[in-house]
Amino acid sequence: MASTADIKNGVVLSIDGQLWNVIEFQHVKPGKGGAFVRTKLKNVISGKVVDRTYNAGAKIDIENVDRRDFTYLYADGDGFVFMDTSDYDQITVSGPTVGDAKNFLLENQQVTIALNNGNPLYIDLPASVILEVTYTEPGLQGDRSSAGTKPATVETGYEMQVPLFVETGTKIKVDTRTGEYLGREK
Repeated sequence: MASTADIKNGVVLSIDGQLWNVIEFQHVKPGKGGAFVRTKLKNVISGKVVDRTYNAGAKIDIENVDRRDFTYLYADGDGFVFMDTSDYDQITVSGPTVGDAKNFLLENQQVTIALNNGNPLYIDLPASVILEVTYTEPGLQGDRSSAGTKPATVETGYEMQVPLFVETGTKIKVDTRTGEYLGREK
C-alpha cells in the first residue's frame, strides 16, 4: 500500500477493481483544515475521466504498469499481433483494447503498449503518422470564400477530411489523437 504522497502523473491506481491513470494531481494545503490531494483520473479501459479527492496520507493501491516497445505485425481476425522489440515474443491484442488506434496502424510500425501483469491495457501511438491516400474525388475549383475539404480514404481504410488539392496517391501526415489532416509529406 502506498500513500497519497506517491501520486504522480502517469501512475496507475487500482480503485474498486478498475485501473485508473492519473492525468493531473495537485497537493492542496488550505490555511484551515487538513491537507488533501485533488486528482483527475482516466479509466484505462473505458477512457472515462473523473475527479477524485483524497485526504493527505490516505492509503492507495498503485498498480505496476510496464510500458514496452512493440512492432505491429498484422491483424488476425478480431485481434492485432504485435512483436516485442526486446525479446521478439509475439502477443495478440484484442480489437476493443486497440480501439481507434487501428485506423493508424501500418505493418512494422513502432508502438508502445502498456501491460499490467502481462495483460495489454492500451496502445500509445506516435503523435502523427504518414499515410497514403488510396481514394479521393478530384477537387473542383470554384467560387468559395474559404478553403474547402473533401472526404478521402487512406491505406488503413480510415476515412477523413482533406483539403481539395490532395489527390489519390499523395502521402499525408495525420494526427493520431484527433484523426485530422496535418499536411502533405514532402
